[in-house]
Amino acid sequence: MPKFFVDNIAGDVIYITGEDARHIAKSLHMEPGRQLVVSDKQRTDYHCRIVGVTPEIVTLQIEHQEPCASESRVPVSLYQALPKGDKLEFAVQKAVELGVVEITPVLTSRCISRPGDKAMDKKLVRLQKIAYEAAKQSGRGIIPKVKPLLDYEEALREMAEFDHPLMFYEESRTPLREVLKPNPASVAVLIGSEGGFSQAEASMAQAAGILTAGLGRRILRCETAGVCALSVIMYHLGEF
Repeated sequence: MPKFFVDNIAGDVIYITGEDARHIAKSLHMEPGRQLVVSDKQRTDYHCRIVGVTPEIVTLQIEHQEPCASESRVPVSLYQALPKGDKLEFAVQKAVELGVVEITPVLTSRCISRPGDKAMDKKLVRLQKIAYEAAKQSGRGIIPKVKPLLDYEEALREMAEFDHPLMFYEESRTPLREVLKPNPASVAVLIGSEGGFSQAEASMAQAAGILTAGLGRRILRCETAGVCALSVIMYHLGEF
């Protein structure tokens, strides 16, 4: 069933306008009587019936509401070192589909991509739109936030505040299963760029209390590593 996000739901009628209204009317060809789901971006789903459709505004009648079943009970955040090209777009899309609550780009010593402030601001707008579309497609109850770029030390300080911070390091010989904490309150995941992490960066992470682990004997591309790590963690948390 199609899902959309709106702000400030009050009463038993919801109005969808703008691009989403055009999508419902012209792309999905939905008519009065059809059902769809609306989220308030706060983990509540509203099951609605369409009572009016134009390309400018869609009017919905709320039939019932319930907590969104697709949100993880444990918040998981992704810290992704900047990769080249459009790989960060892929990483954001898949991380949202897999259930993370936020994604933070990180600048590490081996990042080839080093955009200026204006270029990064423009990229963040694009990435947030990708997160929005991925949240709709995957039935999320929130729109995960794509946060501003952090340098490596700033990222480590943030991650140290999580209950279970993890760094995936290609030189680590510690299997992920040996470091996964039972019933964590929150999880942070740090993934490298194409060149991975330096030994100095791994040591800095360990000094900050961040556990390091590997993802098997094969070297994974950075965009694959994030999907792999998040999938295993979500399985560990009982999400699959």
